[in-house]
Amino acid sequence: MLKSSLRATASVLILSSLTFSLPAAADDAADAGEVREVIVLGKRIIRESAGATGLDLSLRETPQSVTIVSAQQMKEFALTEANQLLATLPGINVEASETDRTYYNSRGFDVVNFQVDGVGQPLDWGLQTGALDVAIYDRIEAVRGANGMMTGTGNPSATINYIRKRPTEDFRANLSASYGTWDNMRLTGDVSGPLNADGTVRGRFVYANTDTESYLDYYGVNRNVFYGVLTWDITEKLNATVGHSKQDNLATGNNWGALPLVYTDGTPINYDVSANSSASWTYWDTHNAVTFGELSYAFDNGWTVKGVYTYKDLSDEAKLVYAYNYPDKTTGLGVAAAAGYYPSNWEQHLFDVVANGSVSLFGREHEVVLGFNTVKSDTDRWAGASAAFAYPAYQGNRIVAPAEPAFATPYQAAEVTDELFRAYAAIHLNFTDRLKGIVGLNSIDLKTDGVSYGVTQDRDEKKVSPYAGVVYDLNTNVSLYASYSDIFNPQAEVDINRNRLPSAQGKSYEAGVKSEWFERRLYATASVFKSEQSDLAEFIGYIPNTWDSYYEGIDTIVKGYEFEVSGKITPNWSVNGGWTDLSIEDSAGNDARLYLPRQSLKIATTYSLPEYRDLKLGGSLRWQSDTETTALTTVIKQEAYSVVDLFGSVKVTDKVRASLNIKNAFDEKYWGGLRWGQSFYAAPRSAMVTLDYTF
Repeated sequence: MLKSSLRATASVLILSSLTFSLPAAADDAADAGEVREVIVLGKRIIRESAGATGLDLSLRETPQSVTIVSAQQMKEFALTEANQLLATLPGINVEASETDRTYYNSRGFDVVNFQVDGVGQPLDWGLQTGALDVAIYDRIEAVRGANGMMTGTGNPSATINYIRKRPTEDFRANLSASYGTWDNMRLTGDVSGPLNADGTVRGRFVYANTDTESYLDYYGVNRNVFYGVLTWDITEKLNATVGHSKQDNLATGNNWGALPLVYTDGTPINYDVSANSSASWTYWDTHNAVTFGELSYAFDNGWTVKGVYTYKDLSDEAKLVYAYNYPDKTTGLGVAAAAGYYPSNWEQHLFDVVANGSVSLFGREHEVVLGFNTVKSDTDRWAGASAAFAYPAYQGNRIVAPAEPAFATPYQAAEVTDELFRAYAAIHLNFTDRLKGIVGLNSIDLKTDGVSYGVTQDRDEKKVSPYAGVVYDLNTNVSLYASYSDIFNPQAEVDINRNRLPSAQGKSYEAGVKSEWFERRLYATASVFKSEQSDLAEFIGYIPNTWDSYYEGIDTIVKGYEFEVSGKITPNWSVNGGWTDLSIEDSAGNDARLYLPRQSLKIATTYSLPEYRDLKLGGSLRWQSDTETTALTTVIKQEAYSVVDLFGSVKVTDKVRASLNIKNAFDEKYWGGLRWGQSFYAAPRSAMVTLDYTF
């Protein structure tokens, strides 16, 4: 019924002659408030960010690797959710271990640091449940390497900073309708502008709906996103902003775990791309609501103070089936199943206060940031399992799903409270016109209380981590940089006795060269990095008589180098992408984490032909080296593969733009990830057409 309604709505939109005016997607960046920009050829090219250090620095002044994806890039390549988007970023890998649980990693480690508008969202543990829609974000920033300054915790992998859309000073709106392969329907709307005559009160509202079937058997998703934000210039110096977003991700036929990769004799199983270890009665519904309020004041001396309160409320409910053991090659029998009913709730209260300004020392001006935040997270999980049962048949192109079993009454399996208190400070030292330095300090106090599956989770840990960086301008185009950061990574993983592992700790180093060319239209970097961690959680197996994972702490050393380029080669030709090459070893020098690629290439390019109804053509390439895992005693190796996406768009009228996106254009067949010794295939070739109306 809902999909029929969406089709009818889309048909009306397509046949209408709405006179809308499209906002330039890149212009939205000006409304985020934390980024300065350079105007180049009538387009806004984002060149500055506070995401790495809290200081308002240009990318050349930031002694770490930073990648920024604008709303325009998201729209052009139809990157509607975070998994799709992050997979295109240099040095970032996306592992789809299941349809609705995804891991991100960079530089050999899991990405566990996330920010929204530069405010750290700690203790998320890097596992994305459901697909995070990006309709409400103006851009996404990825700071690769350790980022203890702005989050205080986490791996030396990357920090992902989601920048929300903000109200604009002029009225603008956009409405789009898309339809694609697997009955994929998407509608979006974005309206923004002043709400009073003098423009001191402004608002913005964003809505998005995705309703789609899938190439996988049984699987489908209906996702609704709502976002509203109001900002009020109380005085010229005092501003208040409040906002609320809600995402409901309703998935059916989702898997829990994935496909066994071999038969009992060790022979690899040749599955159809559509094979899914799920059943039609499974589902996983996630509801994510975020409310935030900001109050900022600008003093006459140039200092600003901003306070932010954020409340996050996440709940989910799932019925899942997990396949384990391996099938007989002849009969297809032997695969057993565990099923469960799992509701849960997670709440987080976050307060953040930050002050920015400059100080005069030794005849020069230096920029300073001082901050404090506190986070309290409460987690409640319930579990109701079924008795074990068998799959009727389990072979490459003949998987017979089990019927829904009876579930036990759920009991409260976990009740845990995490509290994090953090203070940080940094100064951008202006030594000379060419030489700049950053010195910072981050202090955290982490406490956990509660019980998970009958085992106490109590802990009390403190850590002070220094940060240092230096940048030297060789000339007007090229700079050299280096940085150092301590690593403090609290871990949620447990050992075989269900006790939480201690925090992983270590050091991270990075050095490189940054440059700007063609009147600052093109930004290019090269870097080398090294990270050392001790006691990093590594999956070992399952706790006896359960299907709960347990881990051991290992020492891990990562070394590597990266190249990146971003911007415009000519006014009409843009390019973005990068190359990553790394090694991952344990303390004995053996290769570790072989399920992660050692080399990867991400590159995207677009070319505009304004004289042909503003025709724009583009393509992107994702390539990664081989990976492997072990199932029984068989080494399963995924050879190196590449995925090509294509798009084209053209103005139909001054008010309407039509586009076509083709993903996995050459229909590459590859596993979504090999992390857990199970997997399922990534999406084959698909296409989507979109009409954008503007007013």
